[in-house]
Amino acid sequence: MNDLSLVRNFSIIAHIDHGKSTLADRMMELTQTVEQRKMKEQLLDSMDLERERGITIKAHPVTMQYKAKDGKTYTFNLIDTPGHVDFSYEVSRSLQACEGAILVVDAAQGVEAQTVSNTYLATDNGLDIIPVLNKIEMPLADIDKVSQQIEDILAIEATDAVQVSAKTGLGVDALLEAVIERISPPEPARDSTTRALVFDSKYDAFRGVVIYMRLFSGTLRAGDRVQVMSTGENYEIKEVGVFTPEMERRKVLEEGSVGYVIANIKGASEIQIGDTLTLTKSPAKEALPGFKEIHPMVFSGIYPVETSDYEKLGASMDKLRLNDASFSFQAESSIALGFGFRCGFLGLLHMEIIMERLRREYNLDIISSYPNVVYRVVMKNGDVKEIDNPMYLPDMNSIEHIEEPMITATIICPTDYLGDMMQLIMERRGEIRKTDSIDGTRVMLTCYMPLNEVLIDFYDRLKTISRGYASMDYEYSDYQPSELVRMDIMIHSEVVDAFSSILHRSKAEFRGRQMCKSLLEVIPRQAFAVAVQAAINGKIIARETIKAYRKDVTAKCYGGDISRKRKLLERQKEGKKKLKKIGKVNIPQEAFIAVLKTNKQ
Repeated sequence: MNDLSLVRNFSIIAHIDHGKSTLADRMMELTQTVEQRKMKEQLLDSMDLERERGITIKAHPVTMQYKAKDGKTYTFNLIDTPGHVDFSYEVSRSLQACEGAILVVDAAQGVEAQTVSNTYLATDNGLDIIPVLNKIEMPLADIDKVSQQIEDILAIEATDAVQVSAKTGLGVDALLEAVIERISPPEPARDSTTRALVFDSKYDAFRGVVIYMRLFSGTLRAGDRVQVMSTGENYEIKEVGVFTPEMERRKVLEEGSVGYVIANIKGASEIQIGDTLTLTKSPAKEALPGFKEIHPMVFSGIYPVETSDYEKLGASMDKLRLNDASFSFQAESSIALGFGFRCGFLGLLHMEIIMERLRREYNLDIISSYPNVVYRVVMKNGDVKEIDNPMYLPDMNSIEHIEEPMITATIICPTDYLGDMMQLIMERRGEIRKTDSIDGTRVMLTCYMPLNEVLIDFYDRLKTISRGYASMDYEYSDYQPSELVRMDIMIHSEVVDAFSSILHRSKAEFRGRQMCKSLLEVIPRQAFAVAVQAAINGKIIARETIKAYRKDVTAKCYGGDISRKRKLLERQKEGKKKLKKIGKVNIPQEAFIAVLKTNKQ
């Protein structure tokens, strides 16, 4: 039987780039979980995208055996979590499977915005938190100052913070001892019925769905029949095991363990993250508290470049959704782009990662439409509609008002850049609710602003203004009425629905000019002049003209009467008029990408 007093389940949480994955590497090295010859940097970041960008995208579990100073051997179940604001949902799911969290703070950079929100997440889940000061070997490390920040901002006692260098391994053994002393072991279950919480899953082409789960009570072994409590469906377990960090088969999984289950689940939609697994013969009476339903904040259309890839794109998205519950999609069609899917994301980085994964892992060639948020439209007859696609916005005459989603953002930046930062927030229609001084060199701004304004390049501008020192975290707040309009882009008098967007009236003209200009550069010239126009309610607010190609039809005329040349030019003019009537403009893929990148202000 599993001795629960020798088990510790914990996560590593931190702001992006504070050294979570490197610390996990050192822990695996010290516990000899991975042979030295197989060791490489950021071992748990198995996805190519994670290694390239140097960020963690998915939470990765690993089981380690640690021989402590007291002579006992402990089982550590560690879950490495992402640090970027778009993936905080991954963090909240991982924390549900743990009793404790290691909070890593960079000793040179100090407490950042994501550190604050991750600490709140851990506190809300009632976890034991061990503060860790990482990168103490850095010349800029200021341990006293950062310890003070942990106490002032996070209200966590920092006198017993563990000081480590994940890079060199200094202090990591003391941290492993602290995990034993300061993180509670799993609580014994009140009854013996089996209950396992599904905190992640992935699709394996050869074995079907692989479920990542934390077993809160009972046991699971191959041959058992399990029931998914949300659907009532039954499956037979083919294999159980733990991550070391590769999947390692075990005969049985016992209470308190974190591991995987492979059952005869073929379809990606048959299991949801947050579900509870229980034995069919003696089912649990109630499910484990799952996760709060996550709602996508950003919507965009994703379309295959080759129409024949439509079915493949749908199947690929189904498999991706299994691995990422915060991603949603439904079929839609566009006049300009054909058949595709309306997809929901948590943020722009999330959207970028999903698109990149579709391209790499499923070998698809795709394009996307302009990203939008969900607007609430209040009609004059009292009806309320939620619109995530500008094309479905009702006629403006029947609308009472439109409400847009607002966020509460926490921005931490050096005091030197405070003026520029405030200007950026004002530019984006935000208001600063609170300003707190952190330690004389940095300030924490609490702002209230529209989500739409943060969407495209706010994060880039934030980093540019602050020379890379500012950090930001945000959470959804509420809806506020606003003066919003739909702007259409017309090419050769035809509305291209993929370029339509809903935006604030004060920004419409500037944005319209910007979009027309960028399309002028990427749409190839035709045999006739093409007008690129931005319009609101049929009224043109910006225009650019793509000049026509002009073939020199008079090249063969050597001297002679001018009327001959005129005749040829007139004939050419007539031909172009005719072409203009029947000519459709072909819009290249680069044009859609260029429009997304025209937000540099």
